[in-house]
Amino acid sequence: MPYFFLGVAALVLLVFAAKRFVAASPADLARQIKQVSGGVLLFIAAILMFTGRWVFGLAVAGFGLSLLGLGGIPGFGRVGGSRPTSGKISTVRTAMLEMQLDHDSGAMRGRVIAGTYDGSDLDQMDRDMLRALWLDCGADEESRALLEAYFDRRNPSWREDFDANESSGQSASASTGAMTDKEAYQVLGLSPGAGKTEIREAHRRLMIRLHPDRGGSTFLAAKINQAKDRLLSGH
Repeated sequence: MPYFFLGVAALVLLVFAAKRFVAASPADLARQIKQVSGGVLLFIAAILMFTGRWVFGLAVAGFGLSLLGLGGIPGFGRVGGSRPTSGKISTVRTAMLEMQLDHDSGAMRGRVIAGTYDGSDLDQMDRDMLRALWLDCGADEESRALLEAYFDRRNPSWREDFDANESSGQSASASTGAMTDKEAYQVLGLSPGAGKTEIREAHRRLMIRLHPDRGGSTFLAAKINQAKDRLLSGH
């Protein structure tokens, strides 16, 4: 009977994970795989400990907790050791949008700063509202390109849902307006006065996540390159 309940719990976990994967954006998929792997390891650990194999169960539980970012069982540590996070946030603004990108997780969030939905959080907007916003951004190439970069992470199939042309957006140039030093520091997630090494490291870290060849955004990659060039030219 205990095995029956464990089996039901595993099935529920798998169904939940499948739903999360379907709705996940590419940026979140790797993190979700890690979380599910940690949950599966904890499930296996529970079975091992239930059958009396406590040593193996604790070891597996330690790895599972590490994958979930909850630390490990004392004496077992984390998988691959602890990994410090940068805690840096990049901010990109256009006439209609403000978008932030977390350097560590790759998560993107944003808000509307002009137009019909001024003040709205993109994460809280439903499909119809987002489509209306996308249409509103049609007159501003930079805002539309930035919004499409957000869509690509939130729902890669958005073009089909919106019946949008594949070539729409993503072609906007990041050089349509002069970038100030303040904007450049915000784009790279750096404090004013950062040195050349910090600038290059931030640029490299962001390009790894956002380069078009890796499923990133052409517009954001151009912004990052523009920010790096702007700051390095002043050193």
